Amino acid sequence: MQLIHSDADTRVDAGYILCIDNDNRVLRQHSLLIKDGVITDICPTDELGDQTIKEHYCLPDHVVMPGLINAHGHASMALLRGIANDIPLQPWLEEHIWPAEGAWVSEEFVKHGAELAISEMIKSGTTTFSDMYFFPEVVAELALSIGMRAQLCCPLLDFPTAWGSGPDDYLTKTIKLHEHYKAADLIDIAFGPHAPYTVSDAPITQIVELAKSHGANVQMHIHETSDEVNDSLKACGMRPLARLEQLGLLDATLKLQAVHMTDLTNDEITLLAAREVSVIHCPESNMKLASGFCPTQALLDAGVNVALGTDGAASNNDLDMFGEMRTAVMIAKGYTGDASAVPTTSALRMATINGAKALGISDRTGSLELGKAADLIAIDMRQLRTAPSYDIEADLVYNTSSSQVSHTWVNGQLLLDCGRLTNIDEDEVIDTSKHWATKIKTGNN
Repeated sequence: MQLIHSDADTRVDAGYILCIDNDNRVLRQHSLLIKDGVITDICPTDELGDQTIKEHYCLPDHVVMPGLINAHGHASMALLRGIANDIPLQPWLEEHIWPAEGAWVSEEFVKHGAELAISEMIKSGTTTFSDMYFFPEVVAELALSIGMRAQLCCPLLDFPTAWGSGPDDYLTKTIKLHEHYKAADLIDIAFGPHAPYTVSDAPITQIVELAKSHGANVQMHIHETSDEVNDSLKACGMRPLARLEQLGLLDATLKLQAVHMTDLTNDEITLLAAREVSVIHCPESNMKLASGFCPTQALLDAGVNVALGTDGAASNNDLDMFGEMRTAVMIAKGYTGDASAVPTTSALRMATINGAKALGISDRTGSLELGKAADLIAIDMRQLRTAPSYDIEADLVYNTSSSQVSHTWVNGQLLLDCGRLTNIDEDEVIDTSKHWATKIKTGNN
């Protein structure tokens, strides 16, 4: 007997559906039904027959899975892609990135850079991104106009930038934005203290109080390098995590999002688990800047939620979460000497539901389940690099290129159709980025 779903507005038939739910179900020849942006059913395709639904996508050679979640980045830095290479973190920041940002960052720069980044992310299968950068209100409006899901981490540093005059100004603007977007389904506003070495004790203490009272997330770069740890020991006699614990930032009610997290002791890993801190692993950026290794398998073994991020394109140099998955798996195996470290199922969860948990939105997205938002992607597996197929999860992690993403939906809205952006002019985005590159290279406004 055929099921009746006359109220659905979108039907997606797929060769495989990866649910990334608690049971990690992999469903063969199933269909996913959407109504008003929400998943209403996942059922065998033959039970639907030729039932007509307004939008019907027949994708027998595709895998449909949750959209990828890029849990940390600096979207607008896509305009600085490749500006400085083969340089360690601190010289990279102090001699190249910060001077370039001081000269060029503006609302226009942020808008054009974010549009470039969002376009790249949609085409490579990302449906949610977390962004820590200046003028977050500009990125929020852009993401809403495109239909992208985002967490905007408002930056806070001890010194002035193009976006604010200092800690008090940053905090005031963050609270105002949080109140403005608190009812927006696609946008979450978070506190983004940059790093332990750029934020002093008093602003961190204020963030702890404000994040609790407003129910806002907090994301911070922590333990990015061993130099950061050693400098902290010299400056205050404590490792960065110990200082942040003392200041209350690791309070379990905050569910801190800690980015990078290299150079960790076993006791620190135990502390992270106890405090329900999520770790955002950025493997390719860490490798390019020689920042160190995040002990992902040890964190997973301890029960720490580990998600994935690309970091900014200026240090990656792309926003490709398929590449990030593959690199994370390879690093874990090489770093530990254990070929079973971070298996493919773990990598897929790190790129989807773990990211949703880290951002506090796992009730909305991160897996394909009834009642959740229809944030999903379709990947064309009828390609040379994914033939033949013996293990679909391994294919996705080890073999698949992000260029195989054919369709991307966010909240049920189709943002990528057969590889084509539906509401962004790709040529215009590329031309604009070239214009910025010419200005930055020549120093001419």
